[in-house]
Amino acid sequence: MKFGANSMVKPIESVLIKQPKDAFISQQYIANHWPQPGWMAQLGPPYFEEAIAEFESFVSLLRSHVPDIRFLPLDNRTGIDSIYVHDPILITEQGAILLSMGNASREKEPAAAGDYMKDLGIPIFGTIRGEGKLEGGDLLWLNERTLVIGRGYRTNDEGIRQLQEIVGDSIEDLIVVHLPHWYGEAECLHLLSLISLIDDKLAVVYSKLLPVPFREKLLREGVKLLEVPDDEFDTMGCNILTLSPRKCVMLAGNPKTKRMLENEGVEVREFKGLEICIKGEGGPTCLTRPILRE
Repeated sequence: MKFGANSMVKPIESVLIKQPKDAFISQQYIANHWPQPGWMAQLGPPYFEEAIAEFESFVSLLRSHVPDIRFLPLDNRTGIDSIYVHDPILITEQGAILLSMGNASREKEPAAAGDYMKDLGIPIFGTIRGEGKLEGGDLLWLNERTLVIGRGYRTNDEGIRQLQEIVGDSIEDLIVVHLPHWYGEAECLHLLSLISLIDDKLAVVYSKLLPVPFREKLLREGVKLLEVPDDEFDTMGCNILTLSPRKCVMLAGNPKTKRMLENEGVEVREFKGLEICIKGEGGPTCLTRPILRE
């Protein structure tokens, strides 16, 4: 099959997702594995049936824009977090790169995703190994030849070094930005927690946590920044999935951010995501790994 997704904004032609029934398994399974590192424990565990309903709504939004949807299958090597398929793998024009999870409970996810890539006929372009840690939530394509990496608690220097070696001269620029401590190592703070590209020159950001040199670069590049208000950051107003330029999916409950987007001519679709997003600190981008954008 065709593959390659060196973009955050080109139309998604094919996407990988994973159903709650194949990640959460059952209410009893959730109870047996709760609390889960990186989840908002104060909200309690996700409810299985509600999670399935929320996911069905999300998939219906995807079907209206994405021609090909692939489902990562059940795999006994993975757990609840595996619903966030964006993190364990990166798909480039050369093939799939298997990443390495900073969260130890997710360490088998890249191998599981890699096996499915082979089933699809997508070659494995590279693998982050050993002491290297690198999660997909810390990777942002600023354009098709510029990859930005967030260096934080989920992505380390060795993971970045290995990725530089893998991609080589297949891209023109690799930019490393240093993420803040925020609430510490247990917090799931990725680069994509702080920015979503909506079009080549339009981004939703939370500047209070955005590294200054990177914010300055965005402005130099002519990117217009829409600032997520404080009261919509925790409800994932900054984690938005762009389906194609100025067409996006976001979590319901962020009316100020939605209004800013619509004022820029962006078509916004919403879904409820308490069980599959808010509780796990993973938004619609985290739920998806585009296989082909063109």
